[in-house]
Amino acid sequence: MKVLVINGSPRKNGNTSIAVDEMVKVFDQEGIEVEVIQVGNKDIRGCIACGSCFETGKCVFNDIVNELAPKFEEADGLVVASPVYYASANATLIACLDRLFYSTHFDKTMKVGASVVCARRGGCSATFDELNKYFTISNMPIASSRYWNSIHGREQGQAALDAEGLQTMRILARNMSFLMKCIALGKEKYGLPEKEEWIPTHFIR
Repeated sequence: MKVLVINGSPRKNGNTSIAVDEMVKVFDQEGIEVEVIQVGNKDIRGCIACGSCFETGKCVFNDIVNELAPKFEEADGLVVASPVYYASANATLIACLDRLFYSTHFDKTMKVGASVVCARRGGCSATFDELNKYFTISNMPIASSRYWNSIHGREQGQAALDAEGLQTMRILARNMSFLMKCIALGKEKYGLPEKEEWIPTHFIR
């Protein structure tokens, strides 16, 4: 089984990385293959709604988003981790996720999603909610922990002092591993849930 981790922090070895590393240790113990890719320090522009991806199957901007797409398709789970900026995720990460989810047309049903957020003090809940929306619009179940998936620290390395936050990350990784394994067994025995044809509506009709 495979998990793709997208680290939205621009800082290598920062507090967000401490949270991710704590999860990776558990994934290794659970026999889950993990790939961590840091995007917060990349030059990633936002979606321009050109629709080109519906014709070509990939984003018109040929950057790391197109590199992530096949990794996402192959993965059984996706972890998205971000520092908190003004009660929101890193803008570079959001640009990446907007384009990644919109330009990839493979079925994401039952891939397990988990979001991780890191802040000095506040804004974690809003950012956590923001990131989870990518999963809930894509038929992706969300892995949870015993607390919201957050860790705290401002200066580099301070998150390592957040004992409860680190525990939250370990439990999250264990729960995510369990959920992915259960879904794999369920797919083998029962298959994926029955699909209905999309009924698109909007507010002018």
